[in-house]
Amino acid sequence: MWPRVISILNDNAMHGRGERGVALVVTLLTMMLMMALASALVLITSSETIIAANFRSGHEAFYAADAIFERVLADLRVSVDWNTVLDGSTQSTFADGPPSGSRPLADGSSIDLAQLTNIANCRKPTACSDADISATTAERPWGVNNPRWLPYAYGRLADSVGVNTVRSPFYVVAFVGDDPSENDGNPTRDGLSVGGLPNPGLGILSIRAEAFGPRNAHRAIEATVARMEPPGAAPGGGGITDLRVLSWREID
Repeated sequence: MWPRVISILNDNAMHGRGERGVALVVTLLTMMLMMALASALVLITSSETIIAANFRSGHEAFYAADAIFERVLADLRVSVDWNTVLDGSTQSTFADGPPSGSRPLADGSSIDLAQLTNIANCRKPTACSDADISATTAERPWGVNNPRWLPYAYGRLADSVGVNTVRSPFYVVAFVGDDPSENDGNPTRDGLSVGGLPNPGLGILSIRAEAFGPRNAHRAIEATVARMEPPGAAPGGGGITDLRVLSWREID
């Protein structure tokens, strides 16, 4: 009898230890699942924070590019001779030095104005040849009348209307170029007559505005603007009263 009782007690003890072991395994699995869910939640939250910050920086870059575009319009309104703008002898009053060299950004990185000019003109950071600039491409299909972009206005957006008067970490650059609708084959002059006929691009300029900021934020826009002469003034004779935006688009 006693051996039977002892055997039953031993079986019950072993069964109890088995239940406790199963409970321990279930507890560990539950903890692991909760840890995985918590890690996934942290990852999703961090990713959403980064996405939101990048989205915000992208929007700020777009508005910064538009702001330097408006700043350029203000200078062009009082520029009588756009030929001096196109040949680089006249620049905006908003420029933080020569139109070349490295410029630091707020996040510690930098940009190079010469490289940016080359990329705008021939899609590469190294120097562009005349053949490169005049090449007919999908983006620049006008051949010898392709705009030859020149840095016109550039600097920290925070200094665009006075030192540290605007709260912005963005660096902005605006290029000017001849209107590609011209047919004179000379992108450094504003609408030379051809065969004694008025040039369709007389008094029209192209503007390319770009903004660079934190998290590699970058936006660029291109626009075409025309000057509106005072009543009775000869075309190109000066006395600019206003500008009209003929086209405007965001570019990659």
